[in-house]
Amino acid sequence: MKTLYLDCFSGISGDMAVGALVDAGADFEAIRAALDSLRVPDFTVSAARVKKKGLMATRFQVHIDEAAKQPHRHLRHVVEIIARGDLPEAVKRAAIATFEIIAEAEAEVHGTDKEKVHFHEVGAIDSIVDIVAAQHAKHLLGIEAVYVSPLHLGSGAVKCAHGVMPVPAPATALILRGKPVYGGEVAGELVTPTGAALAVQWAGAFGPMPEMTVETIGHGSGARDLPDRANVLRVQIGEAAGAALAGGGLPNLETITVLEANVDDMTGELFPPLLEALLEAGARDAFVTSILGKKGRPAHCITVLCDEAKTRNAADALFKNSTTLGVRMRQERRAVLERSWETVSTPWGAVRVKIGHYDGARNSAAPEYEDCKQVAGVAGVAVRNVYDAALAALARGKEQAHGETRGDISRQL
Repeated sequence: MKTLYLDCFSGISGDMAVGALVDAGADFEAIRAALDSLRVPDFTVSAARVKKKGLMATRFQVHIDEAAKQPHRHLRHVVEIIARGDLPEAVKRAAIATFEIIAEAEAEVHGTDKEKVHFHEVGAIDSIVDIVAAQHAKHLLGIEAVYVSPLHLGSGAVKCAHGVMPVPAPATALILRGKPVYGGEVAGELVTPTGAALAVQWAGAFGPMPEMTVETIGHGSGARDLPDRANVLRVQIGEAAGAALAGGGLPNLETITVLEANVDDMTGELFPPLLEALLEAGARDAFVTSILGKKGRPAHCITVLCDEAKTRNAADALFKNSTTLGVRMRQERRAVLERSWETVSTPWGAVRVKIGHYDGARNSAAPEYEDCKQVAGVAGVAVRNVYDAALAALARGKEQAHGETRGDISRQL
């Protein structure tokens, strides 16, 4: 299994990731052609060999026409740019997923919805280019599994669009929740939001380099010169027989915190407000299972899934809204599908549909319940009718897309 190891001893950024993969053999001209297909004006890219503390590396740069005005962009604008590119579908999905990771973090920082986030530094065209280029370079190299070292964050403060912020920047810190990181005496920001999002999205596991036969080594240069080390991202590519254990061949792996509590003295009326309080506290999911407790008593097991950063809030909600005297906590690994959203039209209104992708293909689709409920309430129809209509509209759209593709092929023939 072709495995990539990211050695982030000097952090990671989008341009460092691209430079390192080009240095390891990714075809720069193919990357340039893919970027040109985005049809975004006023930028060019270059890749040059440079020396950092005596170490040769590739410096990937995005050159933007300073006279050209770069607008603030929302997530939908970024998605439109990526979607129109002449890129493999897997690269498009991966690049959009990277921006969704960043958008979710920015939304949490600013207390808004991810669709309303204004991308400032991250939304600038150089970051769009960095993300698309990095995902395309990884695709060109045929990487099947990725391991990432603990991330060196740097120290001090950094200037951004909202003023001076501590290192790591707020969005970076949120993206890296639950991941191994460390600071140090190096002043400045070593991990950017773009670099953090790529590392989190790619990583099958974080930790030391796995047992592997290294075939290629690449170095991607950062912009600055550091006083005590080469400011580079090192990548090592080769065969790792055990990569499947760390996520090779599986969807993205992530760490989730699981909280559990057994209760045998709660009435049924108390469970709905408990679950509502847990979700409001930031839980990814919360559910109740019937069990047989001690002395043969009927009981319930309350299970909560949340990010590590939300553990305290979830436990607090559990203690306040249930009769439990204790909460079990543990961390587990889970594989998650890449997800995207598509809005479809039903006879009663628009509904968002969540789509799961597995192994490069659409694997599952589920209309958003709250959208279906709202549309059904306004139209005076059953929620099930709206749900079924949304799925049917999605299927029609897929069939139409396939028909257009077949037509294009026939015209070419």
